Amino acid sequence: MKKQIILFAFTLLACSTGVMAQGFHIGIKGGADINKLDGKSFKDQFSFGYQLGGFAEIGLTPKFGIQPEVIFSQTNIDTSSTFSSVYAFNNISHVKLQYLKIPILLNFKPNNFVALQLGPQFGINLDKNSNLFTNGANAFKTGDFSMVGGLQIEISKLRLYGRYAIGLNNINDIDNREKWKTQSIQLGIGLAF
Repeated sequence: MKKQIILFAFTLLACSTGVMAQGFHIGIKGGADINKLDGKSFKDQFSFGYQLGGFAEIGLTPKFGIQPEVIFSQTNIDTSSTFSSVYAFNNISHVKLQYLKIPILLNFKPNNFVALQLGPQFGINLDKNSNLFTNGANAFKTGDFSMVGGLQIEISKLRLYGRYAIGLNNINDIDNREKWKTQSIQLGIGLAF
């Protein structure tokens, strides 16, 4: 038993030393979300939201790493069908979706300044009272699963990123007659420590 504990401790130490040699950073980030809900009720409807959170960068090799994040995101559902009116913050509705998003991204770094990112994103709906009806029925499911792809520019400790996320599951909690799926463009800035 002692041998196994010593072997486990040695393996853990060797792995953590290897990870630290490749790089480990934590940081904070914030930015904008431009969202769209696909479905008959939301066809061509764009919305504006924001995101705030933290991340960790774990280097596995000089070219590859993992970047888990925890992000609070608020999405406002509006009634506009043109990007320009959303960008000008016109017609923002009172329906808001608040999510805790947890992306786990694989970073590929072709050079020291650019990281290509790809991975799953899990979203937890924090606002369980979001509904489209006055009778109190929940309109949106409590979870959302998406795939995320994007680009991150790294300048010293500064991180500039742009990503596209597409929802893979139906978030309609009213009935199964209509499927609602999310899409979002995430733009933001982060600071690594």
